Amino acid sequence: MRHAGLAVALWVLTLVAVTLGSSLIGDDYRNDNSLPGTESQRVVDTFREHAPQGSPDTVQIVLHDQGGLAQPTTRAAVTAMLAEVRKLPHVAAVADPYAAQGSISRDGTTAYSTVELDAAGTDIPVEDMRAIMITAQRAATEGLQVELGGDLIRGAIESEGGASEGAGLLAALVILVFLFGSLLAASLPLLTAVFAVGSTLGLLVMASHLVKIPDYTAPVMMLVGLGVGIDYALLIFSRYRGELLKGQSRNEAASTALDTAGRSVMFAGCTVVIALLGLFALGLGSLQGLALGVTLTVLMTMFAAVTLLPALLTLFGRRIEGRIRKRAEKSRRESGAGWRKLAAAVQRAPWLALTVATAALVLLSLPALGMRLGFADAGTDAPEKTSRKAYDLLAQGFGAGFNGPLIIVAEGNSAAVAAVSKALPGTPGVAAVTAPQTLPDGKVSTLLLFPTSAPQDEATSELVDRLRTSVLPPISAQTGATYFVGGATAAADDFAGAVSSRLPIFVGVVVGLSALLLLVVFRSILVPLKAALLNLLSIGASLGVITLVFQEGWFGAQPGPIEAFVPVMIFAIVFGLSMDYEVFLISRIHEEWRRTGDPVQSVREGLANTGTVITAAAAIMIVVFGAFLLSPDRMLQQFGLGLAVAVLLDALVIRCLIVPAIMRLFGNRAWWLPRKLDRVLPKIALERD
Repeated sequence: MRHAGLAVALWVLTLVAVTLGSSLIGDDYRNDNSLPGTESQRVVDTFREHAPQGSPDTVQIVLHDQGGLAQPTTRAAVTAMLAEVRKLPHVAAVADPYAAQGSISRDGTTAYSTVELDAAGTDIPVEDMRAIMITAQRAATEGLQVELGGDLIRGAIESEGGASEGAGLLAALVILVFLFGSLLAASLPLLTAVFAVGSTLGLLVMASHLVKIPDYTAPVMMLVGLGVGIDYALLIFSRYRGELLKGQSRNEAASTALDTAGRSVMFAGCTVVIALLGLFALGLGSLQGLALGVTLTVLMTMFAAVTLLPALLTLFGRRIEGRIRKRAEKSRRESGAGWRKLAAAVQRAPWLALTVATAALVLLSLPALGMRLGFADAGTDAPEKTSRKAYDLLAQGFGAGFNGPLIIVAEGNSAAVAAVSKALPGTPGVAAVTAPQTLPDGKVSTLLLFPTSAPQDEATSELVDRLRTSVLPPISAQTGATYFVGGATAAADDFAGAVSSRLPIFVGVVVGLSALLLLVVFRSILVPLKAALLNLLSIGASLGVITLVFQEGWFGAQPGPIEAFVPVMIFAIVFGLSMDYEVFLISRIHEEWRRTGDPVQSVREGLANTGTVITAAAAIMIVVFGAFLLSPDRMLQQFGLGLAVAVLLDALVIRCLIVPAIMRLFGNRAWWLPRKLDRVLPKIALERD
């Protein structure tokens, strides 16, 4: 605050420097999808060992003509189109569906051509992929339908994004203007968050050269960073405004805000960081890089809230002070009275409020028990996209399992390969099995197994389990060979199994460390236990809503499995954010209790002093997170909905109903701590003595 201009200048220089540096260096995002110790990972490792050169990336051109693809005019149009595609950049080869065995459906109306590329998909410009789409679809006529499929095509048709972030920021600004009655005052929390997220994005790009960071980390960290950054700055700014209304000078108000709300922000941020770092306990590389990126974001937002925001308050405090004093006094009295009435109503019938609110959250949590984890494919794309049309045409022409074959790897002699080739076709749930292909070194053979069910159907997961537990082990025992089952569906099942087996450790680490922090700060046994249980309840409810919308297809969403790592990421982020509101509310209740010794009055005054700001902060998080439902990416949609629902339930149901009811039932026992434990615990105060 004494060097406000210098502080702002340093932040501007930091943002400019990391932005320029990241632009010059470029990113090196790498998706680490390894699943150590799983069977699907052993399939991947086997290919790397015995076919180190790998296989080229491909896309598929799917053709459909109800009158038959053998018609002379149709065949001529298809042949001419494929010849044009062969001439395009990065196209190494184009298969002729009329010559390749099995490329035309039995009824002759559907076919596919595999376009082999000359480089990895990540090295091919999006423009070249779009050129393949445009050239192929130019051959479409009234009778001939031409669609394109494959992961590279799905990536090429995704929009650039940015609309969701912009919509969230605009909605947040509107809420802040209504809250403070001043565009300048509303801009300060928003500006603080933008600086923090912008700087972190540049640091993330540069850090991707040192550690493995997935390519989807940037949008997730922006999602979390904008919500948390605005939230933290808002909570400090609101305390600053409250101290101004008490008659303090601008500098005194800023100092008090930092010494109270600033401490709460730092502590709350630490709980988010602990929750995110708990993901390392899962031992999954794909989550570790993501956790590292989001953790860096939270740390930067904490740092900006206690350095950049105070500097901005010092520079612009005179201009916003008058407007704040004029507008805020009346709204503060009115809102405080409303929150006191709500707290009093809950405290008059605590068991009723607690029972009804808890029952509602439990009811919302029940669908999560039937959650199926998986990975999105073209089957969950919007029906109007060419990738989805290609997916549906292949399923209609060649069977539901054609879009997601399982990979069977056989390590053994020719007799072992022959044995498995003979046994698999008669297995229930198997539509077809290709002839075995021997890898270049001659030591390993592979077969493609096409299920009768779609890749994301539960029946396909059951087939994977049946192959691994009852079909292949007897053959292995007879031949002495080793067999593995891999493929996208198998990988999703293995991921879910890996997460489930390590989930107790993850939950124990996150809940235990967070509860320990609350124990130290609030000197209470019951408050940390209450916080942990309620946070788990809000997380369960948000996962239940995700299941209903994205798995069951409510509200027009494409039904399919939940992205395999979304639940654990939501758990980590929501648990940390829920602790934020716990700290902000309980710290004010604790402050009042220390001052008055009256547990009933302390709850009323605590809610009166924090209800408006917690609700406003929650509203901002909800619109920022909810705006990501506008994203074309299914994973971000699930993240956005899950986080928005969790914050909504936490702020309105838990903080406004359940916590006041529980604190009323606890009474003075809420702050009980054994004397021996009190003596050994370190002292960490969120309130000034």
